[in-house]
Amino acid sequence: MNLTENIRLALRVIVGNKLRSALTITIIMLGIMALIGILTASEGMRINIEGNFSEMGSNTFTVRAEGAIRSRGPGKRKTDHPPITLQQVNSFKQNYKYPSVISASCNANTNAIITRESKKTNPNVVVVGVDENYLKVTGTNIDQGRNFSKTEIDNGSNVVLLGKDVISKVFEERDSVIGNTVSIQSKKYKVIGILASKGANQSSSDNQAIIPLQNARYSFPADDRSYALSVMVNSAEEVDRAVDEAIGILRGIRKLRLNFENNFDIMKSQRLVEQALEIFGYIKLVTVAIGILTLIGAGIGLMNIMLVNVNERTREIGISKALGATKRVIRIQFLTEAIVICQIGGILGIILGILIGNFIGIFLKTGFIFPVFWVIGGVIFTFIVGLSAGLYPAYKAADLDPVEALRYE
Repeated sequence: MNLTENIRLALRVIVGNKLRSALTITIIMLGIMALIGILTASEGMRINIEGNFSEMGSNTFTVRAEGAIRSRGPGKRKTDHPPITLQQVNSFKQNYKYPSVISASCNANTNAIITRESKKTNPNVVVVGVDENYLKVTGTNIDQGRNFSKTEIDNGSNVVLLGKDVISKVFEERDSVIGNTVSIQSKKYKVIGILASKGANQSSSDNQAIIPLQNARYSFPADDRSYALSVMVNSAEEVDRAVDEAIGILRGIRKLRLNFENNFDIMKSQRLVEQALEIFGYIKLVTVAIGILTLIGAGIGLMNIMLVNVNERTREIGISKALGATKRVIRIQFLTEAIVICQIGGILGIILGILIGNFIGIFLKTGFIFPVFWVIGGVIFTFIVGLSAGLYPAYKAADLDPVEALRYE
């Protein structure tokens, strides 16, 4: 018998044992679907994160008071890590001579409510006060309208840039957004621009309202406010040298003794990417392990089904041997059947996994993703599972005595 005839016979046997075959195919399908689905979705997330941080640039770093990025350890007092004041920000800008673009910003309010007429947002809008370089350094783009003018920044004018989530809550689709007025808390602001969407991630500007830094100071006063410094140098290769110089200047500004640790954090954009990708690497490992364990379980179930098939088809095997079928022909026949079952389950699982993974990708706006490596790996692995599961039943069927097999009822 050639390969085509063996596959046709395997398909007839699968159709003849619908329930058992369907259960085995379903188990294999679910294992591959989970594997491919999560890997496809994680690939989309990886592309999304890399894309958003590449907008900010690998040639940037951010300075914050320690605790703004990571929490303070137990027993540490707030005074141990004082906020970065506006005076320190201005001093840094004056003394930092490394070729760069520097931006200062602050979170004026992290749970603001924005209203317009009878519509309002949830109390979760982040109001950010920024200077003239903020959009450039952070890679934030304007979708419609314009950026702040120098006069608006210097005077702290009541103008605002809104994210798209905010706009969707307080404006109708037919409304003209640019030039209209909204209220942040109880103060009115003129909308001069709409921020380009960055998608669903931790750096998203969709639920933000950006106002001039001076306006943030007097509209949202706070005694313990801490400012962030974002620095963009000419290339990624210069970041380490620029960071070293920034540390030296900041230690002097914050009057730190030589034996004192830094009481501020410096976070590089590239490091954030590496940390995020490291997390996704662990997710992939766990996913692969779960998928492999599921397929091993499916392989054991398939082996049991194949052994049952050998018992049920003992007489059929005896007739085949009596008609001249060799042990090799019988082995190949049963191995083909096991492999075909696994491949059917694997292909169905791959298709569903890609669809599910890309369904998640729709929300991340990553475009269609086809994980070629994992698809090929899934096909190969299901082949190995089918071969392994069918090997023992195939040899058992091939070793049956033809005379005893013909007598079997």
